[in-house]
Amino acid sequence: MKLFSDGACRGNPGMGGAGAVITDEADNILWEEKEYLGHCTNNIAEYKALILGLKGARVLGFTQLDVYLDSELLANQINGSYKVKNENLKVLMQEVRGLLSSFKSVHVKHVLRCQNRRADKMANLAIDMNQKIP
Repeated sequence: MKLFSDGACRGNPGMGGAGAVITDEADNILWEEKEYLGHCTNNIAEYKALILGLKGARVLGFTQLDVYLDSELLANQINGSYKVKNENLKVLMQEVRGLLSSFKSVHVKHVLRCQNRRADKMANLAIDMNQKIP
């Protein structure tokens, strides 16, 4: 299965949202979810989106995942190329690592934003649905 996740922020920090989409090999959508995050940074939104998607994949019983992220930072931190220095992100990385360990096989890949449109749309919908209208 394929997991696409994306975090969005209106400002950085700003109002944030998380979006995740799971598809089969033919790119048919099997599951999608969004979550409003409130005030956060873009990096926190990216982590929360991945956590949302990993939890969804686990609940659905998937054991093998290809994960696609348009956050180069997050992809490189998961793959060990970059260190996690921020204390808030260290806590989230522990949660990510715990979730990743529940799968038999996971491959994480950085992709261009245009290849992650559906997850981006879900993240922005989460913000749109929760913004207060003056």
